[in-house]
Amino acid sequence: MERRGSPDMSALPSSSSASDVIAETVIKNPKPARLCSGKPKESVDRRGTHRHSCRTMCGRYAITLPPEAMRTTFGYREQPNFPPRYNIAPTQPVPVVRLHEGARQFMLMRWGFIPGWVKDPKEFPLVVNIRGESAATKPSFRAALVRRRCLMPADAFYEWHRLGQGRNAESRAYLFRRPDRSFFGLAALWETWHSPDGSEIDTVAPITGAANGVMAAIHDRCPVIIEPQNFDAWLDPSAEARKVESLLRPPPDDLLEMARIGNAVNKVANDGPEVQERLGPAAAEAAVPKPPPRTKRPEDDLQGSLF
Repeated sequence: MERRGSPDMSALPSSSSASDVIAETVIKNPKPARLCSGKPKESVDRRGTHRHSCRTMCGRYAITLPPEAMRTTFGYREQPNFPPRYNIAPTQPVPVVRLHEGARQFMLMRWGFIPGWVKDPKEFPLVVNIRGESAATKPSFRAALVRRRCLMPADAFYEWHRLGQGRNAESRAYLFRRPDRSFFGLAALWETWHSPDGSEIDTVAPITGAANGVMAAIHDRCPVIIEPQNFDAWLDPSAEARKVESLLRPPPDDLLEMARIGNAVNKVANDGPEVQERLGPAAAEAAVPKPPPRTKRPEDDLQGSLF
């Protein structure tokens, strides 16, 4: 049986431009992407068609620390060797840690979740991230939430703050990472897609939830981050649903720091340290937004109706 999604980093396609991501989301037949414009995009459900507003979330991240540091943090047996990546984008192969035969396993998967029932992935919208609030009820994700939870190691991720409207709109890039620059684990779900010809593709996508106090300054969503003491509970397929649900929460406000960076991250071809260079003190201070007041989220914000 041919198996795609192997550790050959060159065997899988890579995205060709900046983030064009939607929460629980669509990049149909991925083309050179753009920063999310804020205009409604059509999301496809094989059981119906819905529309919702485009809001980019966690569409780029980084792994810059040595492989030994990742292995120490996540406790797997394999000894992979890979270069630092400063600008990882959807459709690229990404490191994943899952539970396999009772032990943690490192492997590469394609970023872009494909549900098992999809007949042709070329005709299916690319799922870049998954809403934690609805994963347990959506047919595309509920089995994976029970049996195929995993971690996506990262030491930074990027988000954009959109200002203005129309031609005068501006998207400002921000870097989020731990103050001590160490690894953290993004909660994620994985699925193996089986092709009619017998080949397979291992796919994955991170889970998002409500923003914490730091993220709320620029976005109302935030990646779900699993603390090391909860790795076992998150990865264990026999864990009680109540325990799993309790982990789908915003990270503590002091877990991440935010820094205004330049526009180099907008192009996926830029994959070096320059991506994370901060703006000068004056520009960065003027650019940092203030968090909005906390308000109660409506029960139906349309994003949950994608699948």
